[in-house]
Amino acid sequence: MPDGFQKSILELRAVYTKPQRPMSIWITPLTLDEINLRADRSLSSHLGIVFTKVGSDFLEASMPVDERTMQPMGIMHGGASCALAETVGSAAANYCVDQKLKVCVGVDININHIRAVRSGIVLATAKPLHLGKSTQVWEIKIVNPAEQLISVARLTMAVIAKRGEE
Repeated sequence: MPDGFQKSILELRAVYTKPQRPMSIWITPLTLDEINLRADRSLSSHLGIVFTKVGSDFLEASMPVDERTMQPMGIMHGGASCALAETVGSAAANYCVDQKLKVCVGVDININHIRAVRSGIVLATAKPLHLGKSTQVWEIKIVNPAEQLISVARLTMAVIAKRGEE
């Protein structure tokens, strides 16, 4: 029979391991059409990045591996995967704040390249690790269509007051 301390631990585990209904992280409503329109005529559109899925706690985008995103060695350029990671993470961050009052800007990105890609598409999924009042930290996993890990990134965003139009 568990003592009082062990019983408390068991009760806490029961509370923290109960399946929770996912709550949405989004403060500003979003649609795929709106996000893709917002990204038009930017680096995103030049690289062929398309937002493909919104979940209650994630945002996904795809990018082709073609002449726009390859390096001379015939594989996807690390800078292109980094641009994809920052694009999807930054977009997600900005929908987690009231866009009338705040804006999120990148402060730091770290990316590890795990597997080379020579053609096709890659998918990036951004999920928050921390959503604070002044900073956000996002993990972005980039996979191929077989769901093999290509790259993993961590993006830190600053949440700042929106300035008036200058």
